[in-house]
Amino acid sequence: MKRVTPVNEPAKFDERCRKRGRKWLKANPKYRRPQDYWSEFEPELRAAFDDRCGYCAMVTMKSQVDHFVPVAILKEQGKDRLAYEWSNFRYGEGIINQRKSSHLVLDPFKVKDHWFEILLPSLQLVLTSAVPAAQRALAEFTIKKLGLQNSEVVVRYRAKWFEMYRDKKLLLAGLREVAPLVARAVERDLGKGIDWRR
Repeated sequence: MKRVTPVNEPAKFDERCRKRGRKWLKANPKYRRPQDYWSEFEPELRAAFDDRCGYCAMVTMKSQVDHFVPVAILKEQGKDRLAYEWSNFRYGEGIINQRKSSHLVLDPFKVKDHWFEILLPSLQLVLTSAVPAAQRALAEFTIKKLGLQNSEVVVRYRAKWFEMYRDKKLLLAGLREVAPLVARAVERDLGKGIDWRR
């Protein structure tokens, strides 16, 4: 994970999502799943996250709008109108979003730089000593629950970006854009005199 900076909601969000959603909730108090008025704002959310999944901190091909506080929890707490709030949306890779399901995890908006690092050549994500003690248990739960440490999907993405860098198809500046934690690992190793390029 890597820190993401929140951005203001899109111009038509209030009209197209928030107000429509609240109206729908009033008309459907016994719903099983709220009406989706948020997906039309996926392009704006993707842009706000620089095309990167907020959880795996990489450009992915199949990300979507994620309710940071899951809808099931919002409903239990009587706060289901937050299902239509821009501030509750994160951009998440599809499989990671499914794994998250109805769990509360570490918020990409609250993660600090250097809390996580990638190990080379294994491409595994680990916590660093920079994670505060008060956040450590939640950080550990998050990387295990979402498969951020070493799941096949996440490692496949990391491996592809790392391979493109190693094969000189992607410069270090490009690697920073698509997979900043992988780029940071490469830079760390370069500082030790280890050059992964072929």
